[in-house]
Formats: sequence, structure tokens, C-alpha cells
Amino acid sequence: MQKTYRGSCHCAAVRFETELDLTQSSYRCNCSICRRTRFWPAVARADGFRLLSGEGELTQYLFNTRKNRHYFCKVCGVRAFGVGTETPIGVMYGVNLGCLEDVSEEELSRIPITYVDGLHDEFAPPLHFSYL
Repeated sequence: MQKTYRGSCHCAAVRFETELDLTQSSYRCNCSICRRTRFWPAVARADGFRLLSGEGELTQYLFNTRKNRHYFCKVCGVRAFGVGTETPIGVMYGVNLGCLEDVSEEELSRIPITYVDGLHDEFAPPLHFSYL
């Protein structure tokens, strides 16, 4: 069931609101940036994400194919969300579940996870993924 969640980076300079269904799968990826930042996203459609404040506090990082936009707070360094520009659903937001407010540890523990082998551009699980 879709629900509105609020979230922020660690210092709260960047604040957002998003529509998510936390009964749907989230994602863990082993690509070079997700592995290093321990990014754990749920997918929000473009019309289901609103940046409330802090646009000027964001810095964008692009690499490799440059088709995904990775945003970090300039103040605290937290990656609260990213934008996928070439996906099966069009533009989508990857919302860092660790940045959501008012979501309990118990709720987080029930969110399904799909493991993807981003290191090899495969949507299938990598051979080893328990560390993700």
C-alpha cells in the first residue's frame, strides 16, 4: 500500500517527501557506488518524490554511463536519494530507506529485498550477496 513518507539527510539540510509501498521490494546492489555507500533504495516514481528543501545543499555525482544521478548532501555527505533516468518505468527515484523518518526498525526488517548484480549490469542476484 502506498504511503507518504518524509525523510532527510543526517543534518536535515536536505528534506524530501515520497510515496512508497514498503511491502514491495527494495534493492541491494553490488555496483561500485552502492557497495561503497551501502545504499539501500526503494523505488519511487517521478511523480511520487518531492524535494522539500536543500536543493542548494546537494552535489551530484555521475560516473560510467552517466545515466544515473547520484546526489549527496554537501554538509553531511549522506546520499538520501538518486535518480535513474533510463529504467523500465522511465525516470525514477531511488530513495535511501535509512533516511526515512518515523519508520521503525521492525518495519525496516520486514521490507523485502531484491539483490542485483550491478557490478556486471545484471538484474539477477550476484553469486555472493549476504554482505550487501
